[in-house]
Amino acid sequence: MNGLNIVKQLHPRIAQGLVATAIIFSTVATLSLCGTSAAQQTNYPTKPIKLLVGFAPAGAADYVARVISEPLAKALGQAVIVENRAGAGSSIAADLAAKAPADGYTILLASPSSISVNPALNPKLNYSASDLTPVTKVTASPLVIAVSTATGIQSIQDLIKQAKASPGKLNYATSGNGSAPHLAAALFLQTAGVEMMHIPFKGGSLAIQSVISGDTQLTFGTPPSVLPMVQAGRLKAIGVTWADSTDLVPGVPGMKEAGLPGYSLDFWYGIFVPKGTPPEIIEKLYIATKAAMSLPNVKTSLAREGTAVSVSESPQAFASFLKQDEKFWVKLVKDADVHIE
Repeated sequence: MNGLNIVKQLHPRIAQGLVATAIIFSTVATLSLCGTSAAQQTNYPTKPIKLLVGFAPAGAADYVARVISEPLAKALGQAVIVENRAGAGSSIAADLAAKAPADGYTILLASPSSISVNPALNPKLNYSASDLTPVTKVTASPLVIAVSTATGIQSIQDLIKQAKASPGKLNYATSGNGSAPHLAAALFLQTAGVEMMHIPFKGGSLAIQSVISGDTQLTFGTPPSVLPMVQAGRLKAIGVTWADSTDLVPGVPGMKEAGLPGYSLDFWYGIFVPKGTPPEIIEKLYIATKAAMSLPNVKTSLAREGTAVSVSESPQAFASFLKQDEKFWVKLVKDADVHIE
């Protein structure tokens, strides 16, 4: 005889009491589970956090990640482990982050490539930007146009003149097809009215090495990838992709000064988490990231490599920024007729 039949045979009042007691115990158990979940969120983090980077070591994304990982770990009270998952223009790392548990233990350092460009270039991606929740922007910088010293090119106007004289002869290297440097170069070709050949690599450092070795003639590179080679005299920086010059890259003209006033492009990195991550965890990550990025040594380390700290006012503000930023990149992909090679 099961428990329900036994209850039915008891005095009605006793039966009612037993049922009420059972309901109370069930409710308490449910609330207890909810309380445990809430407590886990409040105590977050209780174990190391993985920071995914979509590019190879020694590139700009890797540099930014490693500069901020230690102070971010101190702010959170847990280790932050940088994991490079290069490939497919950073889509591999973005896809892994999008499919990770939404518990705050997998976060992504992403650029416009992962969030706006790749989805615009490839509708068959295994993830979409909506699968990732923005936490905050962390850095902003121009890209640097740098040439091989063997080319004899000394300025943007020299580059344009040489490219027009020999259409398609100059090769430019970038960190990958559909990467922000690739799009920056595509915008340059469109604005300057020249033709050059794109040579994509699986990371910024590989692209830079190809220019140094003479396999390619120039690059639109991120400052951390390019500036050490410029400072060592192995590359010549002829312009930055902002309209105006900047102290981040001293002595190098902006595009307005270089004679191409219709050109301007801004580059950033930001922190993202899987969709569905609890708001409490997102807020903790935002507060910790803001604290880490405010440290003088972090600002100095990034500035030394041509990158500025740029933290959003809130996760919501970053989300609003991304909506407008996406319009720029999607329009650029369309106008420059960029396709997956």
